[in-house]
Amino acid sequence: MAAASTDSIPSVNKAWVYSEYGKAADVLKLDPNVPVPEIKEDQVLIKVVAAALNPVDYKRMFGYFKATDSPPPTVPGYDVAGVVVKVGSQVTKFKVGDEVYGDLNDKGLENPTSFGSLAEYTAAAERVLALKPQNLSFVEAASLPLAIETAYEGLERTEFSAGKSILVLGGAGGVGTHVIQLAKHVFGASKVAATASTRKLELLRSLGADLAVDYTKEKFEELPEKFDVVYDTVGESDRAVKAVKEGGKVVTIVPGPVAAAAFIFILTSTGTILEKLKPYLESGKVKPVLDPTSPYPFSKTVEAFAYLETSRAIGKVVVHPIP
Repeated sequence: MAAASTDSIPSVNKAWVYSEYGKAADVLKLDPNVPVPEIKEDQVLIKVVAAALNPVDYKRMFGYFKATDSPPPTVPGYDVAGVVVKVGSQVTKFKVGDEVYGDLNDKGLENPTSFGSLAEYTAAAERVLALKPQNLSFVEAASLPLAIETAYEGLERTEFSAGKSILVLGGAGGVGTHVIQLAKHVFGASKVAATASTRKLELLRSLGADLAVDYTKEKFEELPEKFDVVYDTVGESDRAVKAVKEGGKVVTIVPGPVAAAAFIFILTSTGTILEKLKPYLESGKVKPVLDPTSPYPFSKTVEAFAYLETSRAIGKVVVHPIP
């Protein structure tokens, strides 16, 4: 994709916006006249090519994080992949024409940007971005940042390392698909088990799971073996603590009540993790996982959110092309 000259950057662009909290179908509107964001000294302006949706997007739209959210109107979207069209005066890592990707919010629930990735143009801080791996499409790249960084940071926080075993709850979801791959192919797990429904078990095995557990037929906490780490992406920490070895760790990424023996964390997003994982992405050891319905056209963003809200998505839901 050719880079735009500064002169060709419009003053307004199309963007999806909500001005009050609620379901996407009720509150999300396409506005063709949203001002293109001004960039700060440490930011770049991106011509958006693809954007991924995450559960945090619709939970934020519902108003779940109202107390710490930036006030509406809001252009949703954390994950972005696109082309740099303008750079701030303090930016050193990127230049106009670079293909980049990242999670726009370094602190996902603390004053997240009111101007996200579901627009033709968006602004992003240099620190949250990385150069897009050459072997990945914009759609594939957009699917990665928030999910793969969350997967990686969670494994680091549990001090996961080679030779340890792990159970991943929700192995077919956006984060779970990456926890499986990173645990196996980056951290060197001795054994990876993961849960999913019947039709998704083969996917888990293809990603590197040694044991695929059908949660519709068996209870993971009753498995004969226990694990060094249980990574909970679905909000079942009360059951997860029964599946961990003595001295092991349970980490969850789902806000809400957490079992006493588990801990929760919220991602601190940084392009450094994406740079660290670039060799694994370029070699194909770690792969993006896209829901078969993806990508959705920009005009079908509300439908994409409706599908994501069903919790049936496999991997990531992506919107492309934009607009």
